[in-house]
Amino acid sequence: MTPFGARLRRAMDARGPLCVGIDPHASLLADWGLGDDIAGLERFTRTVVDALAERVAVLKPQSAFFERFGSRGIAVLERAVADARAAGALVLMDAKRGDIGSTMAAYASAYLDPGSPLFSDAVTVSPYLGFGSLRPALDAARASGAGVFVLALTSNPEGAEVQHAVRPGGATVAATVLDHLREENAEEARAGRLGSYGAVVGATLKDTAAKAGADLAIGGPLLAPGIGAQGATPEDLPGVFGAAVRNVVPSVSRGVLRHGPDPASLASAALRMADQVRAVAE
Repeated sequence: MTPFGARLRRAMDARGPLCVGIDPHASLLADWGLGDDIAGLERFTRTVVDALAERVAVLKPQSAFFERFGSRGIAVLERAVADARAAGALVLMDAKRGDIGSTMAAYASAYLDPGSPLFSDAVTVSPYLGFGSLRPALDAARASGAGVFVLALTSNPEGAEVQHAVRPGGATVAATVLDHLREENAEEARAGRLGSYGAVVGATLKDTAAKAGADLAIGGPLLAPGIGAQGATPEDLPGVFGAAVRNVVPSVSRGVLRHGPDPASLASAALRMADQVRAVAE
């Protein structure tokens, strides 16, 4: 398969650089007039996929909101992944998995093995058992043409106590994670292509990268949550990401999903947001 970085660049150029989350939490189901049950979950998920999968570059289901319904919720997630990919959207599984050895390899098999029913174009992972613990996922992604997004500078305020911690030698934890990702993307970067190994960096964190000594030019994509409900706007992106803004994939959930359940309203909201992001990234 064509590497994820190349497929992502193509999708962003064609559809606009936007990732829309699929976050069926109880309050949003209620806002849509749906029950907090399997029927509501399935109706919500199918509506979002049908409305957006042919229009946006990336759809990002949050695995936890499906897992809470057990096996029936996972079945809904499996169908959403398959349907979204069939319609042309890239699927980023927001699972934030992180473990060691055979357990990390099992997570990689679940999300990054083309034979898995949950196979996604990319997955989010946590590096806080050491970046080297992610090797099974990194290798699986490389083998299957998928991608990995690693938590680096997250938008939640609690993240700073770990991510801004200073290691022996003076580098912060966040800067170290970004340095590792730069190494993973080096071959693609030398060829002038977008790498497949990305970082999660909050769109709300103006000046934070500089304070953490973090260089965001990693040669790969930067997933930027925080647009909309968390307070960031597309206009904030150049101030947060600087010269790396062209590689930013802003992630929005409630800012689009609150326009449901009408499919046309969902599509219009997503396209407006994509146009706003494209305008500041060019």
